[in-house]
Amino acid sequence: MAVDPWRDRARRAVGGRLRSNGENRPHYVVCGHDPLAYRLVGELVAAAATVTVIVPTRPRPDGPDMRSIKGIRLLRADRLTEQTFRSAGLAGARGLALLNQDDVGNINAALCAQEVEPDLRVVMRMFNTRLGSRVKRLFADCEVLSDASMAAPAFVAAALGVVSPTHFRHGGRTLHVAQRDEVRPEHVICGLADLSDAGRPRVLPADQHTADLVLAEAAGSQLAPVRAARRIVRARQRARLWRDPVRALRSFATRKIGMATLGVLAVVVVFGMLLSRAEGVSVAEAVYLTVVMTLSGADPDLGKSAAVQVMQVVLSLAGLALIPLLTAAVVDGLVNARLAIADRQTRPERTEHVVVVGLGNVGTRVMWQLHDLGVEVVGVDKDPDARGVSVARELGVPLIVGDGSQEETLRAASVATCRALVIVSTDDVTNLQAALYAREIHSDVHVVLRLFDGDFASRIQRTFNIGISRSVSYLAAPAFAAALMDREVIATIPVGRHVLLVAEVIVAAGSALDGGSLAAAGDNPGVRVIAFAQFGEPGPVWLPASGFRLRARDRITVVARRSGLSWLLKQATEAVDEAEPATGSG
Repeated sequence: MAVDPWRDRARRAVGGRLRSNGENRPHYVVCGHDPLAYRLVGELVAAAATVTVIVPTRPRPDGPDMRSIKGIRLLRADRLTEQTFRSAGLAGARGLALLNQDDVGNINAALCAQEVEPDLRVVMRMFNTRLGSRVKRLFADCEVLSDASMAAPAFVAAALGVVSPTHFRHGGRTLHVAQRDEVRPEHVICGLADLSDAGRPRVLPADQHTADLVLAEAAGSQLAPVRAARRIVRARQRARLWRDPVRALRSFATRKIGMATLGVLAVVVVFGMLLSRAEGVSVAEAVYLTVVMTLSGADPDLGKSAAVQVMQVVLSLAGLALIPLLTAAVVDGLVNARLAIADRQTRPERTEHVVVVGLGNVGTRVMWQLHDLGVEVVGVDKDPDARGVSVARELGVPLIVGDGSQEETLRAASVATCRALVIVSTDDVTNLQAALYAREIHSDVHVVLRLFDGDFASRIQRTFNIGISRSVSYLAAPAFAAALMDREVIATIPVGRHVLLVAEVIVAAGSALDGGSLAAAGDNPGVRVIAFAQFGEPGPVWLPASGFRLRARDRITVVARRSGLSWLLKQATEAVDEAEPATGSG
């Protein structure tokens, strides 16, 4: 028997989410000790959840300090076994997040957790999304997410100088993020951000008409990164029409032979022109005479004037020098080409390419997507066994194994002529050092920097004028939190270092929104209502009037900040306390 997805979600909204103010807070277990785990725990604590975090006995010294988050329980364990999960109180917990960067290890931990709590909701972090789509079928309630896949498009868009390529389908429409001047006014759904101050974008401005960045219906338009990549590819192809022949001539022979050959050719051209004037012949006849005299010599003719005889002698001598020079140039070019191939010393000059430093999970995805878009990319990593090294070799991407924070490595990657430099290692200090060295090599290089600490990123932007920084954990944590808490988040929209969420909220019976107007759902500066669907209706009404009355199981689609979405969920799912009955006689 088929299950109605809307009815099932409404049942979970009423039964699973609706709780009275006196009910115990939901308990979640998080396994991990990296920036993503840190951000996720912060999201859960902000949502008034009880959180137990399992970290290694000896965590990495460069990782965030979980102890700085108040109100959590910290459990140290080197292995995620059934006993570890029982000690963490997994039995009866609402959900489990497995965030270690080990796909196989996370699968094994999920199987152990299933022995403790069979119906537990599990959110698993995996790099291999194909494997993840198959693994999730093994569990009763499982979601597999890849933070690298979520964050990579934002880095790619920043490298190409366009807006993030967020797009999704909802309610029969395909929506995407675009600049307002790139879409028709009737296709605009919601204003997202005012970008007039590049360093401090204002998200969800009160006056939506001031928003430069909008959510719009796609209506057959291409995504901004695709358009930008095609422009880059066409420009590179046009440049090659003249650059490649010049480069071939420069590399074909040694400098001395080339200069000698050009000198002799110049003599032939000059004296050929003088001879044509002296003989009074046409241009075609002059070319014929010059070539014949140069290559085969001229017949002596004592009847010619002295000037013509001198020209014939010079051209004959030039011919004697030209033939061996041409022969030497051909032989020298062939020998140089064979030596270069044998020694693998062919290093073509690159321009308008993108250099990716750090080929971990995120760097690999960024390199992959740029290559798929047709953009020339160079990969850099100091670890020859990094995840992206084998991928680069498989794709035929030029690879440099070296420390990206060193000047000589960046020069080898042709940073001086690159279009953009994307630095995505997991160490903020290393990333900053690489950016500063790159600026010394190329003062105007477009740098996209991965930084975890938001305050640190702001100071870097002000001090060093590095305007684009991204945090992988900041971009991905809201989606992981939504999946863990079983919220219906449709998409995440990065705006600088901010993240907006597109979510669908179901009104629960007895909640603050039940019986109220739709305007009450948008009575928060961090929430924008973009669609509304009554219970039982197949599709939503887009940009509905605020006078709609809400009933239990109605669905509201919003664009919201994280704090705004948390507020709306409380309004839509928590029961309103009924007035206590009066006591005594009256």
